[in-house]
Amino acid sequence: MEQLLRVQNFCVSRDGFGTGEHQSLERPFGHADPGPLFAWAGATASWPNRTDPGGSRGLDDYFTRDFTHNIGAEIMGRNKFGPQRGPWADHEWQGWWGDEPPFHTPVFVMTHHPRPSFTLSDTTFHFVDDDPAAVLAAAREAAGGKDVRLGGGATTIREFLDAGLVDTLHVAVAPLDLGSGVRLWRAPEELLDRFHLEVVPSPSSGVTHHLFWRR
Repeated sequence: MEQLLRVQNFCVSRDGFGTGEHQSLERPFGHADPGPLFAWAGATASWPNRTDPGGSRGLDDYFTRDFTHNIGAEIMGRNKFGPQRGPWADHEWQGWWGDEPPFHTPVFVMTHHPRPSFTLSDTTFHFVDDDPAAVLAAAREAAGGKDVRLGGGATTIREFLDAGLVDTLHVAVAPLDLGSGVRLWRAPEELLDRFHLEVVPSPSSGVTHHLFWRR
């Protein structure tokens, strides 16, 4: 079976930004508050960090529950791993994701400054300096026949879109504006030369789910 490259549950503001400006160790999303961007998923019964019973069911819960389905590897940009730019100053620091990262698969971090791979729990991070097609080939091999998730951020997703490598995208558009930051798009219609699109509003959360699949 074909191994798909999938963007899943990627959140952007109404004006198309996936994160704000001035990212730092303390503020992974820069000036943007990630709470409103991700509130739709956090309210669901299937949110993995839920500590209390309950949570919503329905459309938002379906997407939250589907996040790990048939995923064998993830690709992310360096600034989804951490805020450092340039050569690595500290190999002891192992990213924002803690001792139990949520991926549970090999993760390929795209960077111009490779460093040795390391494993936290059941997630191994590999640091690769290569073009999108080569990174995808390595991730597919590591995925063991399953699909590969393209985790972001927005710049990395655009690189793979421009290379014609993305098969499906699910983008959740939150009902707020950021004004500036790292942009995924100015309008989702930019992708219609390459993708079919269905737009499904969520009555429970107010987000609008955009579902793209390759033409």
